[in-house]
Amino acid sequence: MSEELNPFEIAQRQLDTAAEIMQLDPAVHEFLRWPIRELHVTLAVRMDDGSTQIFHGFRVQYNDARGPSKGGLRFHPHETIDTVRALSAWMTWKTAVMDIPLGGAKGGVICNPKVMSPGELERLSRAYIRQVGRILGENLDVPAPDVYTTPQIMAWMMDEYSVLRGYNVPGMITGKPLPLGGSAGRGDATARGGMYCVREAAKLLGLKTEGMSMAIQGFGNAGQYAATLGPELLGARIVAASDSQGGVYNPKGLDPDALIAHKMETGSVVDFPGSDSITNAELLELDVDILVPAALENQITLDNVDQVKAKIVAELANGPTTPDADDILYKKGIYVIPDFLCNAGGVTVSYFEQVQNSYGYYWKELEVHKLLDEKMTTAFHSVAEAAKAYDINNRMAAYVVAVGRVAEACKLRGWV
Repeated sequence: MSEELNPFEIAQRQLDTAAEIMQLDPAVHEFLRWPIRELHVTLAVRMDDGSTQIFHGFRVQYNDARGPSKGGLRFHPHETIDTVRALSAWMTWKTAVMDIPLGGAKGGVICNPKVMSPGELERLSRAYIRQVGRILGENLDVPAPDVYTTPQIMAWMMDEYSVLRGYNVPGMITGKPLPLGGSAGRGDATARGGMYCVREAAKLLGLKTEGMSMAIQGFGNAGQYAATLGPELLGARIVAASDSQGGVYNPKGLDPDALIAHKMETGSVVDFPGSDSITNAELLELDVDILVPAALENQITLDNVDQVKAKIVAELANGPTTPDADDILYKKGIYVIPDFLCNAGGVTVSYFEQVQNSYGYYWKELEVHKLLDEKMTTAFHSVAEAAKAYDINNRMAAYVVAVGRVAEACKLRGWV
């Protein structure tokens, strides 16, 4: 049996299912299936060797009925417009399920930042803003870091936008370095929010998190912070981790700090001392309490879902589980914390950053953590209550909550 793996068609299919559950008005349903606007750009960038390379980029603003668009920006060699469309849709539902006054957007540039120098990345970043900046702004659309983009890239983009406007505009982008108006607590926000959700899920299931085993697929920003915050916040034991080159496993546990240091030194978790080698596919099938997909889309599919044994799947990645696999996990009794709830800590603290930029006063890290915990916990239980009320899985419950809020805003504005 084959299944659809196009990310935007998956996003539309998930919305279609939710619309049927909610008995959503047909016009509203059709309106919400598509981005309101998207911009495709072509960028000419001077490389270090004197040649000029042409790059293609996108910015998709999916829906801004509830407030300015918000969403990350990816630099990835395999970026596609359909991936960006899907991510902008999921960002729309993410801001809505968190009940923050923003819409959803996403951006991307097809490039391989791993083979580009800092100078080349700066010129690419500035070129992107020169083309896309016309639809960005604090009250229009606020980008943020995503795959292979960093606080430094956000700083270059903010500076270029400020040059174009003729004055400093820190609030036009989030995920900035602290000296340029970034927020304390932004670095680990995605993983921290996910761990708050795991804590609440364990309470709901009557499980103690102390000593729980955790496997993490994907060891970038979110995966690395999950490795340190799992033990810190939950008392969990990290037994496996993987990246694009392979993985490592030790049922007795891996030292998160040492593993991160090894990754920083060698570029991969592979060959970490005191561990056995494991593939990404094998990691997903480990008999662990908590499985954290923190890599890319379409990792848990019909091909491997029967072998997934975790009690809780905490989706720090966007779209790691296909709809068909989702149904099977639900039937197996595996508790899935869906992506646009589980990884919403990042956009929530990005929202906090926008608020702080707007009135020029910045909060301490503990205050950010407290406010994030409150938002994540409230959102988690709103989804759990919808799942119980409709007798549906958590992803559909998150859709019901989020789509209901966006649909209401569209109707109140008179759009549909």
